[in-house]
Amino acid sequence: MKQIWLTSLGSSQDPITSLMSTLKTYGLDVQGHFWKDDLKNMAWMAPIENLADPKIPFWTILASDNELRNPDIRYGLCLTALSIQAKKGIHFPIIILQTQSDLIDKDQLPTPLKGADILSASDPGLGAKLVAKAHTSPKPESSEYHMDIHGNEQIGQWFEVRPAKTSWPGIMFGVTDAEISFQAAGPAGCLPDKSVLNYPVQGLKLKLGETEYTAWATQNALNDETSYFVKVDGFPKSIIFGPYSEKEAADVYVLDLK
Repeated sequence: MKQIWLTSLGSSQDPITSLMSTLKTYGLDVQGHFWKDDLKNMAWMAPIENLADPKIPFWTILASDNELRNPDIRYGLCLTALSIQAKKGIHFPIIILQTQSDLIDKDQLPTPLKGADILSASDPGLGAKLVAKAHTSPKPESSEYHMDIHGNEQIGQWFEVRPAKTSWPGIMFGVTDAEISFQAAGPAGCLPDKSVLNYPVQGLKLKLGETEYTAWATQNALNDETSYFVKVDGFPKSIIFGPYSEKEAADVYVLDLK
């Protein structure tokens, strides 16, 4: 029996019981948890180990329209998605099962969730669709950068960024509605014990459209084995980052997280 992982944003047991019963008839074993909206204690990390299991073919999220529009919930889901995509690739499928009202437009979702499939939880063909998805290998996709999230309630949240295939002469990383408190560079995959920064800069002011960012930067060379780590206090609505450049116009990536 194929196993899938379900995250329920709501606390009601009834829709979950109904969904589990339906999917069991299609040979799908549903495991999962209730979402805890607690950004301070990084509760969004709870399902990561389960989702990282190679036997889990996709992440299923059961949610109402209101829950999908809650900024704190959106932020937590984004960090979970980024963490899983770092381990399984950005092509790892996310399926949102919406329980109420018209289906939300995926363009209204934050960046890490825009690739999600959005289905009605009451769709009579839902079981067949999920079975087909569970037995279909996702089409590999490549990204120009690698991003992961580290930390816990003691050391806070850290973003790890590095180029996926090329090398960067350094990096600029900015946030809005939050603050950067520390930066480091070191071997990819885990927070470094120590770090020496080349020409670090703090407090850069950037503006993209109507959004203002505060950024830090360093000129440490980055590649697929060396990452940049940045501690962010608070829960940024958006982040901006890219290769270090002294030019006024530079290539950057923007991720909306709420």
